[in-house]
Amino acid sequence: MAGRKGVMSDTLKYELAKELGVLDTVKQSGWGEVSSRNCGNLVRLAIEKAESAMAQSPDFKN
Repeated sequence: MAGRKGVMSDTLKYELAKELGVLDTVKQSGWGEVSSRNCGNLVRLAIEKAESAMAQSPDFKN
């Protein structure tokens, strides 16, 4: 998918990969070798962090 812009920054992706313990796999073999379960966990963790940041934002209205 050429030209498709990602939603998450590379910095965030690597931070999440480190937190989930798959950073070594990413560094050695690339994102293609991360299991689908771990990719799902990365997305889940990113959503949790985004929701937490929104809830703490003074501009966020529930």
